[in-house]
Amino acid sequence: MSIRIGDTAPDFKAETTEGPISFHDFIGDGWAVLFSHPKDFTPVCTTELGQAAKLKPDFEKRGVKIIGLSIDSLEDHKGWSSDIESTQSCTMNFPMIADTDKKVAGLYEMIHPEENDSFTVRTVFVVGPDKKIKLMLTYPMATGRNFDEILRCIDSLQRTSEFKVATPANWKPGEEVIIVPAVSDDEAKRLFPEGFRAEKPYLRFVQDPCEKKACAA
Repeated sequence: MSIRIGDTAPDFKAETTEGPISFHDFIGDGWAVLFSHPKDFTPVCTTELGQAAKLKPDFEKRGVKIIGLSIDSLEDHKGWSSDIESTQSCTMNFPMIADTDKKVAGLYEMIHPEENDSFTVRTVFVVGPDKKIKLMLTYPMATGRNFDEILRCIDSLQRTSEFKVATPANWKPGEEVIIVPAVSDDEAKRLFPEGFRAEKPYLRFVQDPCEKKACAA
């Protein structure tokens, strides 16, 4: 059965560049991003891992741990890390899973035979503190990920999990959010005493609740 948003993220034990982990224990009480790479010593992946390493403080500010994966060995990961650090001007500061038996790739359906039955495609899973999958993104092997978009999605997910709101198209932190339709106007007045703007009965905008409350982002 296919893995879906809202499913419990499959737990697993694995060897990483920072030692053995159990995935659910790794997540703990926070959030996590698990992302796969087609293969070590490849150009697009090199830029992606460098960007992830540089953005690690931004993930941590949001209470998010990041962990990468490919089906190569720990020895390859460690050798590749030197290349990443020298070409991307960064320090590799997060674990990489060595999934040589493709166990994790299988659990998370990271191998797409129509792309290549030997490599993982570029998949991203955002997992919440409840160990549920909140977001899935899949990129073809030749297209590098936009990590700013991943951070933006996490900002949205964290707001929508805490408050009764949704985020509109192209939303960024600090911009107005939408009150979900399940909230009546009376409840909205209690939840958002500063007021809201109704363009239609089902389309009500309110100030980003994190402007009033200290949120992670």
